[in-house]
Amino acid sequence: MSGDGTTAEDDPLQTAVWRLRSRACWVDAAALLTPATPQAALQRASLLAERCLYTEAGWEDAEDALRTAEALAYTDDERGAAACERGYLAYAATLFQIRDRADEARAALGRAAALIAPGAPGRPLLDFRRGLVAENLTRSPQAARAAYRRAHAGATAHADPLLLSATWRHLAGLALREGELTEARHGFAESLRIREELGYLVGTAPALVSLADTETEPEASRLREEARRLFRLLGGVPTWLSQRLSPPGTDAATA
Repeated sequence: MSGDGTTAEDDPLQTAVWRLRSRACWVDAAALLTPATPQAALQRASLLAERCLYTEAGWEDAEDALRTAEALAYTDDERGAAACERGYLAYAATLFQIRDRADEARAALGRAAALIAPGAPGRPLLDFRRGLVAENLTRSPQAARAAYRRAHAGATAHADPLLLSATWRHLAGLALREGELTEARHGFAESLRIREELGYLVGTAPALVSLADTETEPEASRLREEARRLFRLLGGVPTWLSQRLSPPGTDAATA
């Protein structure tokens, strides 16, 4: 997850891509981009990989787009960015038990680390994704926290608010697991604030639910009801949020 929304000075094409992406229309957003350059090909691959993470579908489209991006990559930064996407897609496939690609994820992210220089704009996203692997595949919260903190600092330095919202969210999740409720509430609130300011609708419902986990009633119920409204508005995306949004006593499959 990276990107910073749009401003009045942005390229109209990128504005249109962002608006579609933020509303869970990844395929439509990708269709606006012609993979004639390494940058455009990589952006298409990134959009379609993000679709996999939110919908648990579209894996072949993402793989095809990624192969195109890899073929067009020429510089170390471009090859590193493509390797970072390769690692992220392999991570997502492992996370959702599509296929165990944990070794591929680690190898690809390691290759990206060798290609993307420290301090480069692409480094914070790489650090964040290495944190995801450490937290969810390796089960190493200490390593995950260190990676998230590096990503958090880098996202701040490079003015990447969407990535910053992700680092706030994941650092808060680790804090919540350790019983640090105040720290967790602050992190989740910052993540939600940024996503609302950017208009990143598809990421707002998960942020609302996470913040609700740190609140008392009636605020917790209000936040979850707002998350349900957005979840329905976006057609049941992200798919993995369904069970957490089911009212007590309701079968998640029919909620």
